[in-house]
Amino acid sequence: MVESLAEYVPQSLAMILAALAAAGLVFGFIGTSTFLFIWAERKISGRIQDRLGPTRVGKFGLLQSLADGIKLVTKEDFVPTGADRLLFRIAPYVAFCASFAGFIALPFAEGVVAQPLNVGAFFLLAVLSSEVFGVLLAGYSSANKWSLFGGVREAAQVVSYEVPRSLCVLVPICIAGTLNLNTIARQQEGWFWNWYVFHDPFTFLAFVIFFIVATASCKRAPFDLAEAESELVAGFLTEYSGMRWSYFFLAEYASMFAVSGLASLLFLGGWHTGLLPFEPAERFGPLFGNLVDVGVFITKGSLLVLVMMWMRWSLPRLRIDQVMLTCLKYFLPISCGLLIGVCVWQLYMPKVLAEGVRVVLAVGFVVAAIVVVLSAARLKPSPQLSGAFTKP
Repeated sequence: MVESLAEYVPQSLAMILAALAAAGLVFGFIGTSTFLFIWAERKISGRIQDRLGPTRVGKFGLLQSLADGIKLVTKEDFVPTGADRLLFRIAPYVAFCASFAGFIALPFAEGVVAQPLNVGAFFLLAVLSSEVFGVLLAGYSSANKWSLFGGVREAAQVVSYEVPRSLCVLVPICIAGTLNLNTIARQQEGWFWNWYVFHDPFTFLAFVIFFIVATASCKRAPFDLAEAESELVAGFLTEYSGMRWSYFFLAEYASMFAVSGLASLLFLGGWHTGLLPFEPAERFGPLFGNLVDVGVFITKGSLLVLVMMWMRWSLPRLRIDQVMLTCLKYFLPISCGLLIGVCVWQLYMPKVLAEGVRVVLAVGFVVAAIVVVLSAARLKPSPQLSGAFTKP
């Protein structure tokens, strides 16, 4: 884009215009996806709790997020007495900018990335971890003990969970031999058994552990101890309202998609469907092919976000000591073992046997998924209790 604009305007102005265009596209995607994710979460929570969810505003309640946004804009924006006014005001923007910056290196398709980086995986992990500074500033500056407790909890949780998260990211990186997310996704081109999640048992388990610890890093239940309304009123959000409150949730939903997109790139083939033995951009042209790739990538990331929502409304919240114990006593040693295991596998496993294990894992997963779907389809509502399900 910079080269094309440089033909008409000076190089420096072309770089600025290209950066503004990329930032606008990223912000538009974050806003649109958050709009839909909020609606989806309310519908999912409603169904799980035997409710309908939003139905009044727009078809299927699709405009409920718009109504909520208008309500937040009209709410009073105030700073509590005794709060640090500067830190209190900038904390939401610090949290959002950290999530926003993660999308700079997140490729949606071949060449569809704001800024391709050779250390994209490292950059993404680093900037997403900095969201904790906004939460910590919000808790410290609110002049509220519940807010402070929430901020400190978030700091302890993020610092702890980013260690096993980084170790799980190293597992596919050891296989790919690069930190470039474009290259990692390109190496998984072809059929779905080429995805790194099926490379060996260690990468399969690394994907599971990564997804769990990534959910914790996004402050999602059952790891949402920074808010914990049953204990801390609303945690670090207690004194916030209106648009500043909404920026924290923009950051949360943006981080959810960012880590889901990272999981897709590292383990699930990135923008590749897994059902075609070729790259669509090469066969159908760059325009149509990249549209297909972008759609596939967004679908994979959105499905993982929906799984996070499913977990939130299905599992009870853990205590803070349970959250820390789970990380330090279980996830950390398990992730270390997975990293050592994949290195040994790469060095000593015969290629023929490794390919056989890859196919067995892929086929076994597909068969298990089909069995689960068919079993769920056979469940019928019980006439005794509305919303209850029983086997026929």
